[in-house]
Amino acid sequence: MRSVTYSMNVSLDGYIVGPDGDFNWTGPDDDVFRFWIDEIRQVGVHLLGRRLYETMLYWESADQDPSLDDSKLEWAALWKPLPKVVFSTTLSSVQGHARLASGDVAEEIERLRSEPGEGDIAIGGATLAAQAAAAGLIDEYRAIVYPVLVGGGIPFFPRHERRVDLELVETRPLGSRVVYLRHRVVR
Repeated sequence: MRSVTYSMNVSLDGYIVGPDGDFNWTGPDDDVFRFWIDEIRQVGVHLLGRRLYETMLYWESADQDPSLDDSKLEWAALWKPLPKVVFSTTLSSVQGHARLASGDVAEEIERLRSEPGEGDIAIGGATLAAQAAAAGLIDEYRAIVYPVLVGGGIPFFPRHERRVDLELVETRPLGSRVVYLRHRVVR
């Protein structure tokens, strides 16, 4: 069965976006960017919320930017053809290799798990991840922890009333004093 993974950059105090909506503290150095390239190679389909989808739209045409270095072109070449499912109640259409979904994320994950396919089912965006977590569908939490305290904003981990036990699978220091933490849900 395909694993469902939730990966995001996160501040040390647990937020993916600060209280002012800013996430400029997550700008990756070369080491972190290379990590994300390796990470996306394991993904078979990416589920995104509207905000993350709109942030990532740049990569749908980034390969046309003559100023991009080789690693950014490599990322664009991997991201652009990757199947994406965008969950939104406000968008009427999406671009690239994406399709719009307005239904339940749990139903979509179960449908994707029942289909033949390679690679993880990746979730991007805290709101979408919270819905999948509430249904007990996230298999791994992957946090790229930045050495900054932002004091509030959008939390990485969903706020719900049930305990989830995790097993540490991997830790790795990355550039810019960033640390990668990978935890598997204990079932």
